[in-house]
Formats: sequence, C-alpha cells, structure tokens
Amino acid sequence: MGHQAAGWLDRPEREKEEQPAKLLPLLKLKGGEAVADIGAGSGFYSFKLAPLVGEKGKVFAVDIQQEMLDIIAARSKAAKIANVEPVLGTITDPKLPAESVDIMLLVDVYHEFDHPFEMTEAMVKALKPGGRLVFVEFRLEDDDVPIKLVHKMSEKQVIREMGVFPEMKHAKTFPDLPWQHVIVFEKKAGEKK
Repeated sequence: MGHQAAGWLDRPEREKEEQPAKLLPLLKLKGGEAVADIGAGSGFYSFKLAPLVGEKGKVFAVDIQQEMLDIIAARSKAAKIANVEPVLGTITDPKLPAESVDIMLLVDVYHEFDHPFEMTEAMVKALKPGGRLVFVEFRLEDDDVPIKLVHKMSEKQVIREMGVFPEMKHAKTFPDLPWQHVIVFEKKAGEKK
C-alpha cells in the first residue's frame, strides 16, 4: 500500500474489523522486550505495542517507504513517545541487527512481500533464540471474510512456506479474530541462521 493511503490504515472501522484488543493479549508482551512491527505503515500497531513493552522496551517500526516512517516519526514526536524507532527496510531485509528482536508482528503484510523467502530469512536472523514470528493474515478458509482473495492466506499455506526454515517451529494458531488468524512461530533456542 502506498503512503498516499496511510489514512486508510488508521480508519475508525479497523478497530471493529480487526479487533486489535483481542490480538495484543495473544502476543504476551513483557516490559523491556524488543518488538518489530514489520510493514508498520502509519504506525497503527506500533503505537499500540509501545506501552506494552514500556520505557525499557523498543518497537522497531519497519517499513520500506520513507514517507510512512516520516508519519510515524511525526506522531511519535507529537505524542512524546520515545520507544518507537522507525527503520527503513528493503524488499528483502528489515534491516534489524542479528538476534535483536523478541517478537516480530506482521499484520496483513506477509502476502504482500515481493521476496518472501529472502525477507523471512532476514527476519529469522534478527530474532533472538526463543523469539516469535507472528503472522496475522486474513483467513482464506473463510468465505465470509470480505477481503479480496489476493489478500488472504490459509494457515496451511503459511505453515508450508515457513517449513523451509528448520529453526522455526509452528507454536500455535489463534482463530479468534473476526477476519484474521494469528499464526505463531517460535525460533528454536540455540538455532542460528
């Protein structure tokens, strides 16, 4: 999505359609953790994650559009939020240090990747051992989800694509959001990539 449509990401209906209030507790965030909001856009989730990790925590708001990061920086400054750090990634690399992130959140993002293998490989490298990669995607399995087919993914598809990364283990899938499933993978301790 181009930065020109940033307002759509913050639309009031999004709270009802996606119910982030149900998603955020599933992440089980702790104070002091480092979280990456991959494909952060205008920061809709970044600013919800920031208070959950607290002053000692960090939210890396990763996007490939500098214009989106400028929106996040301006919002951070206006709200005096110091723990959200905009990061300019590329289509193959989130540009995060190795083993620096506890949780990576991808909300309706993975299916948009131009280079999913390369991007996932780089994300896995940036995860700490025991870190989690959380995919939130519109359910392909549910015909009642009013989203174009091109923007949906099945749980089976995500699990299959992650199968090429042996250091990642499918931990759980939560089907409780109105239109999306939350598919969680965990990086095995002691595994490096």
